[in-house]
Amino acid sequence: MTNSVLEGTMRSRPVYGVLEPRPGKAHLIVADGEGAGAVVDLVARAGETAPAMLARTHIIYMPGPNGTDAFESLKALGAAQAFRTHDYSTAQPRLKKVLGDAHMGLQIYTTGTEGLMGQVLRDVMEAGLPAQAVQTEHRGSTVRRVQCVHCKGITENVRTDPFQCSHCGLHLFVRDHYSRRLAAYQGVNIDAEDPGEVPPAVERFK
Repeated sequence: MTNSVLEGTMRSRPVYGVLEPRPGKAHLIVADGEGAGAVVDLVARAGETAPAMLARTHIIYMPGPNGTDAFESLKALGAAQAFRTHDYSTAQPRLKKVLGDAHMGLQIYTTGTEGLMGQVLRDVMEAGLPAQAVQTEHRGSTVRRVQCVHCKGITENVRTDPFQCSHCGLHLFVRDHYSRRLAAYQGVNIDAEDPGEVPPAVERFK
């Protein structure tokens, strides 16, 4: 994974870099929302090798949580395959098939929201590939995918802190602690010691 250094964050929190073209027999790109711009930039960086790269590229794309849908800009690149889906759950079977059929030399890139990139990285590792095989670049929304540590339910696209768990209804504080296995941040009951004393929700993630 391409990394950059972020100051003042927990060690478990992911860090991201900039997508760079790499020589490979095949290229898999998974993006959402504003991540389409990072894909366009990636192809531009490939320069004169871009046509050969695109002839071996499979793009999986979905709109972002804020409604950004830039799929047409990706179709215009001329990749061998460009597939648009509604969300990650519907894209996941295709991704898993591509990973299952992959041979040595596959280059993997993912860009867009943290929720998307975390789930791609998790599925890549479950397929037996190392995390280092994936390049990441954050673009667009900062909404978080959060697991309630109490009921284990996962809430997508969390914008406020605290927020109410969509599964058990507890009011949760969003920690910076991140689980790669779950591809989610951790949410902890904020009023466990003083039930009902919940501070106003503040929009931290947009």
